[in-house]
Amino acid sequence: MALNRLFGTRSCPSLVISWIPLVFLLLTLISVIAVSGADAVSEIGPWILLGASALALCLSAVGKVVSRRGIVLGMFRSGAQILPAVPILVCIAMVATSWMLSGVVPTLIYYGLEILSPRLFLVITCAVCSVISVLTGSSWTTIATIGVAFMGIGEVMGYSDPWIAGAIISGAYFGDKVSPLSDTTVVASSTAGVELFKHIRYLTYTTVPAMLISLGVFFCAGMFSHPGGSVDSAEMLMALDSTFNITAWTLVIPVVTLLLIVLRVPTLIVLFVAAMLGAAGIFILQPGLGMEFLSVVSTLWGGSSLATGNEALDTLVSTGGILGMLPTIYLVLSAMVFGAVMIGTGMLARITDSLTSSLHNRTGIVSATVGSGLAMNCCTADQYLSLIITGNMYRSVYRRFGLEPRLLGRSMEDSISVTSVLIPWNSCGVTQATVLGVSTLAYFPYCIFNILTPIMSIIVARIGYKIPQMRLSA
Repeated sequence: MALNRLFGTRSCPSLVISWIPLVFLLLTLISVIAVSGADAVSEIGPWILLGASALALCLSAVGKVVSRRGIVLGMFRSGAQILPAVPILVCIAMVATSWMLSGVVPTLIYYGLEILSPRLFLVITCAVCSVISVLTGSSWTTIATIGVAFMGIGEVMGYSDPWIAGAIISGAYFGDKVSPLSDTTVVASSTAGVELFKHIRYLTYTTVPAMLISLGVFFCAGMFSHPGGSVDSAEMLMALDSTFNITAWTLVIPVVTLLLIVLRVPTLIVLFVAAMLGAAGIFILQPGLGMEFLSVVSTLWGGSSLATGNEALDTLVSTGGILGMLPTIYLVLSAMVFGAVMIGTGMLARITDSLTSSLHNRTGIVSATVGSGLAMNCCTADQYLSLIITGNMYRSVYRRFGLEPRLLGRSMEDSISVTSVLIPWNSCGVTQATVLGVSTLAYFPYCIFNILTPIMSIIVARIGYKIPQMRLSA
């Protein structure tokens, strides 16, 4: 009897047992980061996630609260959301390498250094990334293309990598959140049962204020900083010009990519075509590199390393290729296993039930939705799965208290879509950290928009702005 109280029933594990794997995961990751630094997460993270998965399985087996059918179902649900990201990650790695060697990124850096004002760089970076992300509906594509170029420009100007990454990510996730082309926006609206454009309009009440504040922060950061780069920009321009064929023709590649995105071609196809265009551009636009077909294939696989005679430029143009993306892929797959086990054992459902059992007012419900969204991002390591689970969990709660479905959709987007990139083992977090070359915990404090949005969601709920008072008072 005591064992049943501790572990729960076969159909429902106890709350204490359900929390143990997640607490183990968080404490172990914090310990690793404290001892070895944030960069160690990509190397040790998969083993920690698999260890947490094994712990969850052992606890469920001892308490006899697990079934083979449940684990298979959990693996199917988790895999269906996360596995499609693997080929996308491979294509992103190829895009980063091919766009660098074809001259796309060097040309953007060259023009950016000539045109952009250093003091306005951060705010312009955030604004441009937000516009491109709105047009494309994809934060991943925005960061993997124009974001990489902005990283190079900002480094030469003397800004720290976390500040640059924060501006890029803030802008990219603003656009991803409010764009009608964004898959997360579509998933959130459909899960909440709200018409897409009605959902987007309702998002603006929290998203726009958060973005305006973010732009203000980046503007002030640029105006009051003194970005005196360790590298002379004139020297960098000369090194770029002598190494690459700097020509506006290289911009045909990103323009074609943008056109494919606007035409709503699937993301995987867009990124693959972009990579192949970049590979072709190496032969056509950069004959001075003297690369042959086999050497290009080898470079896409293993990355690039050019000797330009400028140490800073050597670092800037080096890429990891597909091999450099493998640690990220391992981490994503390990996170998928952890999410599958937490779902399959019923532990995730038990945790979510406990979070909704004592809700009694509007502010509490929205706050719990935000908290649950963060917890789902930690447990499932995937924003799509988190949106679906959170929506299904809270739909009846919002209905019971007379709150509109669009408030549910907004609360989910405010807490899940924008915070996934802040979690080191979430698919978004590990991907953007790898693409930008900045650890998740390093750029975390500078992602102003991503931090402000869930806070803004709770503030607006407390104020009650544009939230009809039906059967509930704040």
